[in-house]
This record gives sequence, structure tokens and C-alpha cells, in this order.
Amino acid sequence: MTTTSPRPRLSPGLVRMAVPVLLITLAVQLDATMTAVAVKALLGEFGGTLSAIQWVGTAYLLAFCVAIPATGWAADRFSAKAVWLSAIGLFLAGSVACGAAWSAGALIAFRAAQGLGGGMLIPLSQAMLVQRARPEELGRLMGLVALPSLLGPVFGPLVGGLLVDGASWRWIFYVNVPICVAAFALSLRFVPANTRRPGGAPLDVVGVALLSPGLALFAYGLSRAGDHGSFTAPEVLWPAGLGVALLAAFAGHALTTRREPILDLRLLRSRPFAASAGTLLVAGMLMFGVGLLMPLYYQQTRGFGAAHAGLLVGPSGLGMALALILAGRLLDRIAPRTIVAGGLVLCAAGALALTGLTASSNLVWVSVALLVSGLGTGAVLVPTMSTAYQDLDPAQAPRATSAIRTFMQLGGPFGLALFAVLLQSNLTADPAGGYGTTFWLAVAITAVCVVPAAFLPRRRLAGRE
Repeated sequence: MTTTSPRPRLSPGLVRMAVPVLLITLAVQLDATMTAVAVKALLGEFGGTLSAIQWVGTAYLLAFCVAIPATGWAADRFSAKAVWLSAIGLFLAGSVACGAAWSAGALIAFRAAQGLGGGMLIPLSQAMLVQRARPEELGRLMGLVALPSLLGPVFGPLVGGLLVDGASWRWIFYVNVPICVAAFALSLRFVPANTRRPGGAPLDVVGVALLSPGLALFAYGLSRAGDHGSFTAPEVLWPAGLGVALLAAFAGHALTTRREPILDLRLLRSRPFAASAGTLLVAGMLMFGVGLLMPLYYQQTRGFGAAHAGLLVGPSGLGMALALILAGRLLDRIAPRTIVAGGLVLCAAGALALTGLTASSNLVWVSVALLVSGLGTGAVLVPTMSTAYQDLDPAQAPRATSAIRTFMQLGGPFGLALFAVLLQSNLTADPAGGYGTTFWLAVAITAVCVVPAAFLPRRRLAGRE
């Protein structure tokens, strides 16, 4: 007769460390989406065109992409805690400056500074916790780590709408001040300082010169696709094509250099890591794309205000939250591939239900579909993120996390561009059913995600017996 050992609790030290880490990373993720509901207010404040004001969000995401690759190197070189505290300070300074911005140009510049801080905080948060955790704690830990990333895109519009309607657009940024101060103080006490790798590696200057501009140009080019309604417009092809060329050059450099590259693509030799990276890339496309559709549907088609629309996408966040709890516990007994397969089935079911979306769709039915889709998304992301570290040494955690986050972040702008272009075309052809037709793309992306997910481990993770 076999017995199953009780699931280990997270160690008290890990829990104390997780509090400031999750607090600040939730603020970072909320800030990535809150400005979407403030566009009308910003136009009223500063004037200008819609395409210009949209750079308030785009600048943040581009800076976010640029900062991620160098974060692993900096953590190795200067210690994760030192970089972590510096990043909180940069995010805090950027938030205060954004709230005090006197013009659209100043706000865009300050948003870029804020994005640099946020781009360092997200991979560092995961890396520091993974380094501290025992193997048997990874399932539960990844559930906690994924929480800000999953809930930010869902609740960002709601929180932003409430702040804009109840106070001012400036409070979207000022609300970060007490959060940053609390996270900084708690980090000083509970984040350990012994995370520096002696000597560190020299900065991969060539890699930085190729990768960061490549990511920024690729993301920028894709962001213009939604404006032009096409991927073939010169304003899209030139920056995106140049970005792809730089990324290809970086790949060649990273695989052949004798130095430690800024983004170690050699980690892809680990099958669990490669499968996780591919799955997160495709899942990022799906998550950001669907996150674009539903707030727009509620505001444009149903005529709801920003706060009301944010509230109505809440079932998706509820589903994700439930999945975070359940998936972490299921990893104690079930292989990651099996959990992810179930999650993809739920994602497909939710998307299929929404392909019939119209201006008169029953809101209860829509909410149920969003709940199912949220459950599926959480069930995909938590096991996938846990699997990435399966064959890696804990010392590789900072760079592995930077790589994983880079892959997931790349999925965001690509997914947004795909959904934006298709939505624009579908609404032109069928204003009543354009949103529903666009959800067929979500079904297709879910099917594509099956390919990398098939290479995830089919046995329980090591250390979870």
C-alpha cells in the first residue's frame, strides 16, 4: 500500500519574502493596462490625436521589453536585492513624474522610465522566489508568482476606470506611491541579500546592442499594425522587419559567443525549458489578445462606461484566481502536460462560446464563457512556469526567468496586433458580429498552443513525490 505524503506548506521565510514581491509586481501589471481607460481623459487634458495619446501605453510596454533581458545579468553582477530595490525606486520615481506630467510628451517620456523599472521588477520577482524555494514548493509558488500577471490585465481596466471616474487620471500613477514605499520597506527586511554570484559575468555589450533594440522595434512595428489595419503597411514592415533582423543576429551571437549572453538561448537545450518558453509565447498572444477584445466589446458595442466594462470582465479574473489555487495543488499529483491539456480544452471551450458574441448576447452567458476561459488560462500558465526550471540549476534562475519573461512578453504585442487587425476588418464587414468572428482567432491560437505544450513533462515534477 502506498501513501501520499502531505503537501508541504510554503516556508515562513518564503511567505514573508513573497509579500512585498507580489505587492509591487501587482502594481506593475495593473499599470500596464490602467491607462487604456484613461485615453479619453488624457485627450481632454492634453489635446492631440488618439494615435499620439496611445503612446502613453506603448512607451511603457516598449521600455518593459527593453529592460527584461539585462535584468538577469544585473542580478548576477550586483545582487538581486540591490537591483530589486533600485527598480522599485525607478518605478516609484516614474510614477510620481507621470502623475505630475504637464504635457503628453512629458507623460510619454516618464512612462518609459516607469516601464524600465517595471521591466526589471517582473523577472526579478520570479527569480528571487524560485531561488529561495524548495523543489516541492514550486507548484504553489508559481501560483502566487503568476497571480499579478494574470490578474493585472483583467482588473487593470476596472481599477483605472474607478480612479478616472472618481478622482483624476493622475491617480492612476499616484496610487503607486504608498505601494512602492511599503514594498521597499518590507523588501529591506525580508528579501535576503546573499543572492550575488561572486564576480558575476561581464556585460554582453553586443547582445544588448542587438536584443534590446530588436525587441523594441519588433514590438513597435506590431503596435502600428492596429493603427493601419494591416501587417503590410510600410510603417509596420520597416520597424518590425528590422527588429526581426536584429533578433536573428542576436540569436546567432547568443549561440556562438564564448561569453555568457545577455539572454541565454542555450537554455533551450533543456526540453522542459524549451517547451515552457514556446507555450508561454503562444499563451501570451492569447491572453493579451482576449484582454483587448472584451473591454472594447463592452464599451463600443454595449455602451458601458470604463468602470462598468472593467467590472464585467471580472469573471475572467475570478477564473484565473481559482485556477492559480487549483493548478498549484494539482501539480502535487498530476503531470504538467495533463494539467495544461485540460487548461487548453477550457480555453477553447470559452473561446468557442464567444464566437457567437453579438450586440444582444446574454451577459450571464458571456460571463460564464469568460469564467471558463479564465480557468483555462490559469491552468495553462501555472504548470508551464513551474516546468521551466525543472532541469536547471538554481543559480540559473535569474537568467532563466529573464528568458521566460521575454518569450511571454513577445507574445503580447504580437497577439494584440493580430486581434486588432482582424477585429478592425471584421467590424467593417459585420458591425453586429465582428467581435464574435474575431474570437475564432482565439480558438486557432489555442490549437497552436497544443504543439509546444505536447513537449511538457508527462510525469510529475521532481521533488513532488
